[in-house]
Amino acid sequence: MERCIRWEGLLAVIEPHYPRGGRRGGQPIGLAVMPRIYLMQQWFGLSAPLIEDSLYEVASMRHFAGLALNDDRIPDESTILQFRHLLARHHLTRGLFEAVQGHLRKQGYHLSNGGCDSD
Repeated sequence: MERCIRWEGLLAVIEPHYPRGGRRGGQPIGLAVMPRIYLMQQWFGLSAPLIEDSLYEVASMRHFAGLALNDDRIPDESTILQFRHLLARHHLTRGLFEAVQGHLRKQGYHLSNGGCDSD
């Protein structure tokens, strides 16, 4: 999926709505991380608590998200849920999945239950 998706375009759609931090002092998780976590959550059918646990336990998921246990904050379930709500509030969910499907189709792939297959 790393090679199949044009992340810059997806991030550009989300960026105007993504929190920049400041008022309450906390810095948000990097924008490049959250869509990857959201998509994995959807692809594998994981709840917010389960994707959080998976990020701690599954190295390949951390790698795809761009996280490392030793130097990054792993988003907690509430941060993951807030990101999902942000996408819904700004009507970005459908566009995000359509963009991912479009990127895959252009390369001869289609996403089905649990996998990405070549046509």
